[in-house]
Order: sequence, then C-alpha cells, then structure tokens
Amino acid sequence: MRQSSCDARSRRQCLAALGGIGATVLAGCRGESGTQTESSDLTPTATTTAGPTHALDRYDVSLSHERGQSPDTDWTVPTTSPTDTPLATEPLIEDLEIPWDLSFAADGTLFLTERVGRVLSFVDGSVRTVTEPAAVIDAESSDDGWWVTGGEGGTLGVAAHPTYPDPPVVYVYYTTMTDDERVNRVVAMDVSAEDPAATESVIVDGIPGSKIHNGGRLTFGPEKYLWITTGDAGDGELAADTDSLGGKVLRVTPAGDPAPGNPDIGGDPRVFTYGHRNPQGLAWLPDGTVIASEHGPTGRDELNRLVAGGYYGWPDTRKHEEYADAGSEVRRPLANTGNAGGWAPSGSLFYTGDAVPSLRNRLLTGGLKGQKLLATTLTPDGADPPPGDDAEVYDADWTDDAYTATTHSLLADELGRIRHIEQGPDGGLYLVTSNRDGRAGDGFPRERDDVLARVTPAE
Repeated sequence: MRQSSCDARSRRQCLAALGGIGATVLAGCRGESGTQTESSDLTPTATTTAGPTHALDRYDVSLSHERGQSPDTDWTVPTTSPTDTPLATEPLIEDLEIPWDLSFAADGTLFLTERVGRVLSFVDGSVRTVTEPAAVIDAESSDDGWWVTGGEGGTLGVAAHPTYPDPPVVYVYYTTMTDDERVNRVVAMDVSAEDPAATESVIVDGIPGSKIHNGGRLTFGPEKYLWITTGDAGDGELAADTDSLGGKVLRVTPAGDPAPGNPDIGGDPRVFTYGHRNPQGLAWLPDGTVIASEHGPTGRDELNRLVAGGYYGWPDTRKHEEYADAGSEVRRPLANTGNAGGWAPSGSLFYTGDAVPSLRNRLLTGGLKGQKLLATTLTPDGADPPPGDDAEVYDADWTDDAYTATTHSLLADELGRIRHIEQGPDGGLYLVTSNRDGRAGDGFPRERDDVLARVTPAE
C-alpha cells in the first residue's frame, strides 16, 4: 500500500495540523508540529481475523434513524455580506491526484478519494492509502474526448459509517466496467481488514455511467440514511424515467435498502427525487431542508430545494422561461445561473461552525467553473437578505419562492477549481481542489496541486 512522506520531494505532502478534530488530533508532519508515521497500517489496526468475507456479513450496520437533534426552525439568517471578512487558506496536503470527496468520521479520521482509484485516510499527520478498489476504472486511462482525458468517472464519493470505527465500515461510490459498459456502484468496505477491497459489499449497483455525468456524492443525512446523487450519464431521458437510477437523488439504509418513508413515484423505491442532470452536492439546513447543487447544460447550473417525490425538470425544463411556463409538477430551482457564465457547482455544505464566523449559516458550494467558493445566503420570505451589490440574487417569478438565494463569490482564482468543502468536527472548513483533471483555467494547475486546504479568516 502507498505511504505518505513529509519529504519535500514526495508526491503527497502533509503540511500542517488539523488540530483538535474530534477524539483524534490530526497532527502535522513537518518541523516541530508533529512526526511522520512511516507505517502503512490502517486505522483502526488491520486485522486478519477469519470470518465472513464481505463487510455487511462481518458487521451489523443498522442504525436508529431518529434525528440526533430536533430541527431548528429559528436559525439565524445572515444579513451581512460574506465578503466583508477576507479569507485565508492553508494547504494541509499537496500533490493529490484529482481528489473528489471528503468525509470526517465520528472519531475524527478524515477519508478522501482520488478519482484515479484510491481511498485515503489522514490521521495523526499521516496520509495513507486505505484501499484501491480493483474494479474501479482508472480515471486517467479513458480515451481522450472533448471533455478531458479520463472523463468524469473514477473513485468519487466516500462516506464513513455514522458510528465509525464501530463498525469500521466506509462507503465508496465508483465507476466500473460491466459487459463493456460503464456503470456506477456504491460499496461498503471493512477498512480494518488487510485488504479492504476484498471485503466489498455492493449495496447499490447498476447506476448508469459514462465518461460524463456520473453524479457521485455520498453523505449520511440527519436521520442517518445514506443519500446518493447520480447523473444522467449523458442521456437526459434517464433522469425522467422513474425506473432508472440515472439522474436521481437516492435515499437508502446503510445496507442499501429503500429508506422507510421514501416517496412512491411508481418506479424504483430507492428514488427520493428525479429529473436531475448531474447533481454533485447535498446539504441540510438546520430545519432539515435538503439542498442539492447540480450542473446544467451550457451554464444553467442550479440549486434546488428537495421535496420527496419531486420532479426537477430535466431534460424538459432548464431555461428561465421554461420554468415560468411549466406546470406545478415541475419543481422550480432556488437558483439557475442561465447561460451567461455558470458555476459548475460541486460539493456543498451548510456551514454551522464557529471557525469562520462570516460564513456561518450559509450554503457553501465548490465552484469548478470560475475557480471559486460560492457562499449562498438563503433568506425566507419576510426577512432581510444580505447586500446584493456584488452578488447574484435569485428572486424571480420562475424561482422557488421558499427562499431568496443571494450568492457571493469567494477565493476566486486563489486555489483553482474547488471540488468539495466539508466542515470538520472542530468546526473548521476544509476543501479539496480539482486542478489536474484537464479543465483548470489560467494559472492552474500549480506545482503543488491538487491540495487539501483549510479555510480561515485572514489575520
């Protein structure tokens, strides 16, 4: 297995502390801040205990699905601009190979994926390769196309079981080949095993795949169901087909069964919403409202408030005037950028921490196009939105009238393409870039790319 190194010439360098995260302190490995661990042992300690082969045969992954905290319906909506406070970034790991997702486990371990076929962990100042699933396509070896070498598949989403390390199960979304066709699947792995890939339990299979539009986000929601975003694989008709898993948001149990309470839409019972093009972000407001970020065609990127059983219009509806003319069966977006620019929005987070006060209670989304971080304030009817002079404001008759969305751009061209942002157990903000996928703009990739970085207020 691969090992990290803190030598300046190593392909992957861990540079600074993720201090105070959960029960595990992720110390730096340069200078006085920490020491490097050369061991390739996994966390928790790898085991050779004989027993069932597959993760779901080894462990009971079931959970109580009661919400941990009551929904907060009185959360404070910001009225100031997030641009009032300058931000700084601190690289923690350099030379990553097209990272895609981040997941903090309950014990503070950080799991992250690289699209080229790896799942990594970052703990105690050391980066380790946890597993390299044998079936995953090499995202750099696909035929060239207009998109980029490798397309958009590979090892994508990752989510630690909510009570990790008991059980030591991690979920991974990846693209593979079946009968000469690309498909996506979600698997559960025992990462305490000597060979986690050998313990794969496939919990969702047959998600349409392609060189483009693979979706791929995994995250556990407040009620501890696993949510999965899937793309239309370049075939928009799949998004409207309720029997297909393409172009959907799925909600399943930790074992992959349909979540109780899922809507009956006359199709696959794992589907929560449909009519999506390429959703890549999911976030929850304090009151339990689910927000999805989604790539559109030629711009027309969207933020959507998810309602059980909702149809979000793709492939039939995407232009502003189409939403204005659509009937009530089509859910309207909170934001749609139109064809002038666009965001290419990726992973999302509703930030509730204290480490960056100016961003608290805002939706944060990685912006691939434009190479920035998007901070969206969602203001309910009757409340005052933040200043919109330097923002994009969505409050038209064709938008979802539950909120006014005011989106400010941050960190423009400072880190390049921001793929995902996550809140750590310490309340800090951590993000990964995607500058080595062939699509970065001027100035990127830089020699250190790609990176895991921490966002802080500038001193």
